Amino acid sequence: MSTHKPPVIAIDAMGGDIGLDVTLTAIALIQKRHNDVHMLIVGDEIAIRAHKAFPAIDDGRICIRHTTQVVAMDEAPASVLRHKTDSSMWKSIEAVRDGDAQACVSAGNTGALMASSRYILKMLPGISRPAICAVVPSRGGHVHWLDLGANVDAKPDQLVQFAVMGSELVKAVDEKAQPIVGLLNIGEEAIKGNDIVKETSKLLEQTGLNYCGFVEGNDIFLKEHLDIVVCDGFVGNVALKSVEGIAKYIQTTLEQEFRHSIFSKIAALFSLPVLRRTKRRIDPRTYNGATLLGLQGIVIKSHGNADAFAFANAINVARLEITNGIIGHIRKQLEQPQPRIPAEDTPA
Repeated sequence: MSTHKPPVIAIDAMGGDIGLDVTLTAIALIQKRHNDVHMLIVGDEIAIRAHKAFPAIDDGRICIRHTTQVVAMDEAPASVLRHKTDSSMWKSIEAVRDGDAQACVSAGNTGALMASSRYILKMLPGISRPAICAVVPSRGGHVHWLDLGANVDAKPDQLVQFAVMGSELVKAVDEKAQPIVGLLNIGEEAIKGNDIVKETSKLLEQTGLNYCGFVEGNDIFLKEHLDIVVCDGFVGNVALKSVEGIAKYIQTTLEQEFRHSIFSKIAALFSLPVLRRTKRRIDPRTYNGATLLGLQGIVIKSHGNADAFAFANAINVARLEITNGIIGHIRKQLEQPQPRIPAEDTPA
């Protein structure tokens, strides 16, 4: 008889802009797609059981852990650490620490989730800071991009840590033996960029990573042979939100233009199949679910305003990382000696 235990994912049911309307519906969606996933639903048990979406959930594959508090989307991380230890977010992370779940998924306050995760789970040995890693569509399929906001600045050795973690994530989830790593810069030439990226590039060249050198912002989406893009959280967050804004602007503009006249509406009918395929290909909901890498446990951050389809995809990211043992892969790689900046190259 098989002793394999199905993965258990802790769901912060109360987190995000929408809460139970999204989280419970998403749980039902995931249960239909994957019959081997069990979930620990964390939140107000009375509200959860009374919710209109609850009857669609397979009660045999869930447990509910009651909590009395909710972390607000604008709440300061320090306040959460002091006053919200019975919140759905906090108890979801604790479930990972205690072994009751192998991953946590939350659409809650990013700063609070990061601070609580660091405090409860601690960092992996050899990692000084966590990084937010998300997947974005590209010409080659998709790219893993980090850091997207956990650190407004980062030192060269920390950027190397991000590259190592991103590489191991791609190996495990995408099953690529030698994923290609690029370092985000203002140009591909070696003379371009600030001292941080130049020093980071030297360190990356000394690793066993499949490092391809500097990449520019447009390469993230247009370069076919690129799997991981590394940058600090300030640059990554600004760039990602700029891209999201452009995507929404193009979508809104197209909708307006196709409604402009009767001829535009007729053209839209003929274009509809292509537009639908394109929308599915670049739909940000499909790529929802950013990993907080560097922790001694799997924590997945969903967009706060995600709908049920998007939140279900974030749960699936957690499922994949559990199945592929991502924490063990990263831990093993970090046990290898990491390069250091040569003394003569260290800035005064």
